[in-house]
Amino acid sequence: MADKPHINLVFIGHVDHGKSTTIGRLLWDTENLPEEEMRKLEDAAEEAGKDTFGFAFAMDSLEEERERGVTIDLAHKEFDSENYFFTIIDAPGHRDFIKNMITGASQADAAVLVVAADDGIQPQTKEHAYLAKTLGIDQMVVAVNKMDLADYEEDGYEDIKGEVSEMLGGVGYNTDDIDFVPISSFHGEGVAELSDEMGWYEGPSLLDALDDLEEPEKPIDLPLRVPIQDVYKISGIGAVTVGRVETGDIAQGDNIKFEPASTRLNKNIGGEVKTIEMHHEEVEEATPGDNIGWNTRGVGQDDVKKGDVAGPSDNPPTVVESFEAQIIVLNHPNVISEGYTPVFHVNTAQVSCTFSDLKKTMNPKTGETIEEDPDYIKQGQAAIVEIIPQQPLVIESNDDNPQMSRFAVRDMGQTVGAGQALSVTEKE
Repeated sequence: MADKPHINLVFIGHVDHGKSTTIGRLLWDTENLPEEEMRKLEDAAEEAGKDTFGFAFAMDSLEEERERGVTIDLAHKEFDSENYFFTIIDAPGHRDFIKNMITGASQADAAVLVVAADDGIQPQTKEHAYLAKTLGIDQMVVAVNKMDLADYEEDGYEDIKGEVSEMLGGVGYNTDDIDFVPISSFHGEGVAELSDEMGWYEGPSLLDALDDLEEPEKPIDLPLRVPIQDVYKISGIGAVTVGRVETGDIAQGDNIKFEPASTRLNKNIGGEVKTIEMHHEEVEEATPGDNIGWNTRGVGQDDVKKGDVAGPSDNPPTVVESFEAQIIVLNHPNVISEGYTPVFHVNTAQVSCTFSDLKKTMNPKTGETIEEDPDYIKQGQAAIVEIIPQQPLVIESNDDNPQMSRFAVRDMGQTVGAGQALSVTEKE
């Protein structure tokens, strides 16, 4: 299983369109629900007097069952197709989704956009698609779910396909490369195999569409960058930093430096990599996509924190004075003007940053300039802006290192916007 290429998959879409049910169905049909969870569900079904256990009943009863301690936790699940080994990053709640996508342990390689046939495009459908594109997720499969509510008819599917194609094209996706798959997760139609209910459909099942994705390229040629998720103190070892290798590789014996920790404490925080662990086993080296814990000689628990980034001593992560960015405003009740200081999420860091100069606003769909030196930016607009972090921050330009250039902007409990750094001014 592990020697297949690995893909991190995120399910996105509006809250009631069936993301979790689709994941549950995919795991059920590929026999990847843990036996214990299968058993709990089967017991629940039997108790309720359902002789033949049905997936639909299981998903239905989950709500009540949750109160009695039977849950299926779909947060991080794995399954495989013929070609790939998948890790699903599921975020049932909107906020969880944002958090997982931006600061979570996994950066998604591909997305499944779930759109309900009876409901069409909703605000979150659009927002998630924008965010996926801005965060650099280039591969997508669209699952047109709840086809049972559209009587499995081709017209209903074609209507949604047309609407969603137009929306995705507007965000910048090439819809010729995207599979649109009609499914009913609840009834198991079209998910792991093609459905008899939809003889008119000539494309792949959802599982086959995922199997057809392109293998993500590992940015191994870029310098090492590991944003820190957590720091633990382990007796006998010392401080263990945990994070996901975004770019480059890390090996025992490498000399690394942590930023902005070194800038913050005004001394070199770093040293030789002593041990690296992955999946509770010691490994010699790790490459992009690997979630690791590692111990660095001479680095204590108080030296580093979540949001710091590890890189080679001779090519450390870039700490910036300011940066120029392209941003898309997704959600803001008022307008954004100079001096606005929300929280920027950059990899695992969360830092207050000030909009110091609004350079121009653009049409997000075409990139055409709307206005030079605008007084403000409003919802739905894209803009080029100058940003000044209020605390030391590592961010790199999209040209130098796309993985380290992306950010989301949070304020008032919501995602205000998302973007990427185009150029940076290093801190002296």
